[in-house]
Amino acid sequence: MVIKIQDLRNVAGDLMAKAAIEIPQDYLDGLKKAAASEEGELSSFVLQAMLDNYEAAKEDRRAMCGDTGVPRWFVKLGNEARVEGGMVALEEALRRATAEATTGVPLRPNRVHPLWRTDHDNNVGIGAPEIEYGFEPEGDWIDLITVHKGGLFGTDYRMLFPSDGIQGIKRFYLDSLVAFGKRGLACQPAIIGIGLGGSKDICMTLGKRASTLRIVGSRNSDPRIAELEDEFMELGNSIGMGAMGFVGKNMVIDCNIEVGYCHTGGMPMSVHAFCLSSRRAVARIWPDGRVEHRTDPDWFTPYQRRDTVDWPLQQEAAE
Repeated sequence: MVIKIQDLRNVAGDLMAKAAIEIPQDYLDGLKKAAASEEGELSSFVLQAMLDNYEAAKEDRRAMCGDTGVPRWFVKLGNEARVEGGMVALEEALRRATAEATTGVPLRPNRVHPLWRTDHDNNVGIGAPEIEYGFEPEGDWIDLITVHKGGLFGTDYRMLFPSDGIQGIKRFYLDSLVAFGKRGLACQPAIIGIGLGGSKDICMTLGKRASTLRIVGSRNSDPRIAELEDEFMELGNSIGMGAMGFVGKNMVIDCNIEVGYCHTGGMPMSVHAFCLSSRRAVARIWPDGRVEHRTDPDWFTPYQRRDTVDWPLQQEAAE
């Protein structure tokens, strides 16, 4: 059986609206926890205003933030998934859903040509929206994940070296957070994603996925990295900066770290802030038309973090 393209179009349109309007419950719970513990006067005011705004957005069915970011898609397919019309039809459906949501939700048309500033007023153009793919060994389903991420600031990269060690990672992390807060480069409190390793482009991808595709409270499957995530969350909230850069103690709602193998001589690192409007929505579509909506992208499965040539389950089956 194939997944009908009309089903994909319908779900993609629904996800665009959900991401723009409804805060994921994991982030909302983290924000409420931050608001309950915040002591800074202005930070407390901002946190409460954010919570009130989210309720109003959901009630009025309007985008939770005037700057709706830049919509992007992550698509994960089970190995047996088939799409009516193929992958070209899938990408056309996602581009059309983005364009229709821009006028329908509405979203702010944030995409322009870098040189000519050509603006189609629909967030679609050359390379926009981005569509990234992942795969799983089993299943005939497709997961559609949309993320509306801020597209200007709240991101930094540095080529560290093995001799910099954990202390060097901490220094760059804190340098980035202070710059984000003091220069208005991100809207805190944020989910912070850190990418370690890979080539420069993969390092940036790892950090961006860590910030947007992990839910608050999740931890890396490597227990040593999980310990670092806990430490870095506490460290980020120790610098005396709170909501929107005001004095406070809640700058980081959570910190997620993802790694990839890199060149022996380097240790690339990227830092990404997924701002206080943590806009994401997820749905799984089956060939029989069933649709399951959720807020956890469940992107970083054991298969996505595999570090062997063969997938272990394939090895077990062969034995």
